[in-house]
Amino acid sequence: MNKLNILVVEDNPLDQQVIADYLGSHAVEFAGDLDTAVRKLEGGQYDLCFLDLQLGKGDDCSGLKLIPLAAAKGIYSVVMSGHDSEKMVARAHELGCNDFYAKANQETNVAAVIARFLQSRAGVNTEHVFAERFVTQDPDTRASVTEALKHAASDLPVMILGPSGTGKTCLGRIIHDCSGRQGAFVDINCSVYTEELLEAELFGHKKGAFTGAAEDHKGKLAQAHKGTLFLDEIGAMSVKMQTNLLKAIETRSFYPVGSDKLESSDFRIVSATLENIQELIADGRLRFDFLQRIQGVTIALKPLARRKCDILPLVEFFTRGGRRLAFSDEAKACLLSHSWPGNARELKKLVERLVAEPGGKVTAEQVRHHLSESWAEPTGDSDDFLPESVYRYMLEHGLETALDRLTSKAVRRNLKENRGRRVKTLAALKISTRRLYTALRKKEDGLPA
Repeated sequence: MNKLNILVVEDNPLDQQVIADYLGSHAVEFAGDLDTAVRKLEGGQYDLCFLDLQLGKGDDCSGLKLIPLAAAKGIYSVVMSGHDSEKMVARAHELGCNDFYAKANQETNVAAVIARFLQSRAGVNTEHVFAERFVTQDPDTRASVTEALKHAASDLPVMILGPSGTGKTCLGRIIHDCSGRQGAFVDINCSVYTEELLEAELFGHKKGAFTGAAEDHKGKLAQAHKGTLFLDEIGAMSVKMQTNLLKAIETRSFYPVGSDKLESSDFRIVSATLENIQELIADGRLRFDFLQRIQGVTIALKPLARRKCDILPLVEFFTRGGRRLAFSDEAKACLLSHSWPGNARELKKLVERLVAEPGGKVTAEQVRHHLSESWAEPTGDSDDFLPESVYRYMLEHGLETALDRLTSKAVRRNLKENRGRRVKTLAALKISTRRLYTALRKKEDGLPA
């Protein structure tokens, strides 16, 4: 971080020392009265000015006179005062102050002010974001993303709504990168864990806390210290886990599973879901108080079918820096008429397949062929989801027997893919430890492939 030139206008020597301790890495000057402050502001070059409103005896709030002077010189002015009534805050902002906080919890307030100043000075180049990271020409989507980036440097939680494949994780990462937070972007998909495993993943666990916990594990909350915790598919989190996480968000502290030692973490929450929030609340699957904690700013992303103007620019973006393709007019028409249930993720997969094929001119037949293939995720209503041989086995031996053996086959296959790491299999298949061991005791012989 570059050293900033800062003027602190404060007549209390003790308060001067307190704020000096928190600004120690910067070049700091002090003014203890109004005349000295005016002289320094007129003759000096400062990036920021922290000023107390009440200078000397009485309640005249003479520090207000300094705000227009600082504003005229382009200095970022920050009022720090015990006079924080609504009327006084409004007056200070009318005069041109950039920030206002009550004299309490100086360490947190000063750090937040510096972060906001640096972010405001750097600014967010939205055109760069739309050209290089979140490609869109759709006015509504641009407005939504721009609104999210306005709050990037704050500590406000952000909730991103939208169907799968619309770029929720991508936007979450952009918000983090524009936030100025020094920690990592840590993401977790809540839908791929059982309640027990999600607790261990979020809070961490100690060695021996449960079967399979062979060593200490640092949880996502700790990993996101001074960074951003991205909670994907928040609607899949159990009510019990919401309660536990709510306490951690409120106190910024938590107990790892199997530990009695309280740990702390300064994390910012960005969450996402493809589900309807009001329906989650009505169904009792989302606690209202938990929602209030994670829904500071809400951003909704439209499906690709409702922003067709982005389809061809995204195709160009997905081939940038690599092999370029030429699409016939008919092929472009096919792209524009498709419903894109998988949104931008589906489009990217299509482009990757076309790039892998010989020939650089893409025809309508090629596009239709790939779009009609069954490489997309099957649905429960699809016949392909339940092979005929498995269905016949169920009819012959009974559903329970078939499901037991099917579970056993899935567990053993996943364990093999994960080289015997049972914790990974528990997470991948979203099953409990008891179910895993039960499945391993069952025979899988006789079940059709």
